[in-house]
Amino acid sequence: MASPRLSAGERTKEVILEKALGLFRENGFEVTTMRDIARAADVATGAAYYYFPSKEAIVSAYYDQVQRLHAEKVHEKLQGQEGLRERLGVVLHSKLEILKDDRKFLGALFRFTGEPSHPLSVFGIGTQAQRSQSVAIFREAIAGTNVSEEQAQLLPWGLWLLQLAMVLFLIYDESEGQQKAHKLADGILDVVTQLVQLTSSAVVRPFIQPFQTRMLEMLREVGLTGE
Repeated sequence: MASPRLSAGERTKEVILEKALGLFRENGFEVTTMRDIARAADVATGAAYYYFPSKEAIVSAYYDQVQRLHAEKVHEKLQGQEGLRERLGVVLHSKLEILKDDRKFLGALFRFTGEPSHPLSVFGIGTQAQRSQSVAIFREAIAGTNVSEEQAQLLPWGLWLLQLAMVLFLIYDESEGQQKAHKLADGILDVVTQLVQLTSSAVVRPFIQPFQTRMLEMLREVGLTGE
């Protein structure tokens, strides 16, 4: 529902976004047109284009919406959680819960991953802001835990890639409540935290540190970190 605090223009934009997402979820991203969206929102087609110049712009707004909701939920649920495993579980499970009803819609969008110049490619320039926001959420979860300086820099990016893989699994998960995805996430997080503990030990860390440093350099070189 639109908030009464919003201006008339902001309310119109919110309605267009809401109606567009409903059509994407019901009919699919490809077949839905801007004319369909305008009709559903009860506005002129030109007005729909005024607020969102393309369907891709609408999806970008959806990505932003998901990021805001995820950040809010994680910030709230992290209160009182101290262990790395528990904190990472909050981040990953919250994201899966937010996206579970959009599996069909997300499945249509995943095909853009292989198109580097597409504005909706998860590895492209067009999604760099959302990518950085997602990594920042993992940084918040890691903050205050017993991880090394190198791990604190590298781990958020590795976890973002893990989250991406889990979203892909979620799309194919037909189990009730997508419990298979949540169970897989728990298993993977158990392994990840055990590896973090192992590589943090005084015996192993000197051998792992150069590898971690090089991995971070690689991410910077390919532009994933936005630095």
